[in-house]
Amino acid sequence: MSTLSAAFSILQELERTLEAVKPSEIEALTKRITEANNIFVAGAGRSGLMMRAFAMRLMHMGFRVFVVGETVTPGIAEGDLLLIGSGSGETKTLATMAAKALSIGAAVGVVTIVPESTLGSLATTKAIIPAVTKDSTAGEGSSQPMGTLFEQSLLLLLDTIVLNLMELQELQGAAMYGNHANLE
Repeated sequence: MSTLSAAFSILQELERTLEAVKPSEIEALTKRITEANNIFVAGAGRSGLMMRAFAMRLMHMGFRVFVVGETVTPGIAEGDLLLIGSGSGETKTLATMAAKALSIGAAVGVVTIVPESTLGSLATTKAIIPAVTKDSTAGEGSSQPMGTLFEQSLLLLLDTIVLNLMELQELQGAAMYGNHANLE
């Protein structure tokens, strides 16, 4: 497969996958973010990297956001939101975090492939990305390996939430730049 054919194939997979996400689920996550006192994000592996990218963008927008596991992350409290990205919805460390957050009175948002997963069942708000899990065989629903389609779709879904939040707050990118790192 040529480079351009591969890129085109990936774009088609992303378009097909994101068209199948329910807009109401994206809107519910967007609303939940606006209601939270603080936002905590978590994920494992590449999904965790997508969540970190989202945290950065939320910070640029002026939200109080933290990445779970960082040394400067405070404790979660009632009125906060824990937002988790997990393709399988079964990562034990993330499920433990979600259960703990709920026991404290925080809300739990989950973006996953499997709505009936442990994390899907714990979620107070969730969005389902109809991709393939990392243990699926290539060709079952994606030409890409493992959880790549989910991870790419996760980033784009989170960027969609950023655009929704920008519209709600009547924010432009130039205003967000004021919160961009400037120590270089």
